[in-house]
Amino acid sequence: MLAGQIVAPDQMDVVEVPEPTPDDGQVLVDGTRVSICGSDVHILYDGLVRAFPSPPGSPGHEAVGQVIESRSADFAPGEWVLAVPNPPVARCYAEQFLVEGTSLIKVPEGADPNRVLMAQQLGTTVYAFRRHWPAALDAGGKTAAICGAGSAGLFFVQLARLAGFEKVVVSDLSPLRLQIAKEFGANVTVEAPGQSFVEAVLEETGGEGADLVIEAVGFDATRIECLDAVRREGRVGYFGFPEAPQRRNGGPEVWAYSKAWAKICSIEVVTGTQREPGLRSFHEAVDLIVSGRVNVDPFLDPIFPLANVQQAFEAARDRLGGKIAVDLRS
Repeated sequence: MLAGQIVAPDQMDVVEVPEPTPDDGQVLVDGTRVSICGSDVHILYDGLVRAFPSPPGSPGHEAVGQVIESRSADFAPGEWVLAVPNPPVARCYAEQFLVEGTSLIKVPEGADPNRVLMAQQLGTTVYAFRRHWPAALDAGGKTAAICGAGSAGLFFVQLARLAGFEKVVVSDLSPLRLQIAKEFGANVTVEAPGQSFVEAVLEETGGEGADLVIEAVGFDATRIECLDAVRREGRVGYFGFPEAPQRRNGGPEVWAYSKAWAKICSIEVVTGTQREPGLRSFHEAVDLIVSGRVNVDPFLDPIFPLANVQQAFEAARDRLGGKIAVDLRS
C-alpha cells in the first residue's frame, strides 16, 4: 500500500509499505480522506522531525474511512469511522492505517463522512473553548477577539456566537478567510499586518479590551498581542502551536509576563483533546456538524490525491483554501 513519509526537511514522499496488522484493541481502517492540520505543517516545515525518515503515515491524525479489520469490540468491518489518534502515534497519511479503538468515533448513519472529518479540528476547538470560556460564565453583552482565522480560528468564531458573545473581532493575513469570518458572524475583521488587531479590539470596546481573547496562530508576537487586547481581569486562551526556534532566528521564546501581571488576566493553555475521557468534545463536534449548528462548507476543499501529498502540504503552508485535504483513494 501507499503512504506519505517525511524523508528529509520540508519533504514528504509517497512510499510503498506493507499493510499493517491490528493488535488487540486496534482497528485497521481503509482510509478515504485525511485533513492537514496546522500542527502537521509545523512538523514538516519547522524542523520538528528529529530523525529521517519518519514513520510512514506520520503525522496524520484527522481522517475518515471504513473499518477493514477490528480487534476492538466496539467496531465492526464496514463501519465508517472518524479517526482522532494522538498525534505522536498517528499514521493516517496512508491508504490503510491502524488506530486504537479508543481513538475512533462512528460516523452517524446517513452522515457525509467528508463533512464529519471536520469534527476532528472542530473537536479540538470545542475542548479549548470550554476551558477558555467555561459554560458557567455569561457571555451576554461581551466581546470575544480571535487572532487567526484558519480553520481553528473560524470554528472559534462560530463557537463564540453559539456561546452568546455580542461582538466578535477576528484578525488574519488572508482577506478570503476574513470574508468567511464575516459570514460566520464576526462583527469586525482586521487584515494584518496592515491593520492592528489590538487597536481594532480597543476601538470596538471603548479602550477596555475584549473579555476573551484567543490566539490561534502560533507566534510569540501574537501571543503578546493577545495580552494587549484583553481587558483587565479578562481571559486569554492560547491555542496556537509553539513557535519553532528558527522562526525566532535561534533566539529564546519571548513572553510578556509583565503584561499578564498588569492585566491580572486568566490564561489557559489548551492541548491534548485526544486524551479527554470518552472523546467528549469530538462527539460534540460530530453533533454540531450533523445538526448544522456549525458550518463546515468552507473547509471541504481543495483536495489533493495522495500522490501529490507534497503539493498538498505546500498549499496548506501557503494558506491556499479553508482546509487542505488528501484523498487516500485516488
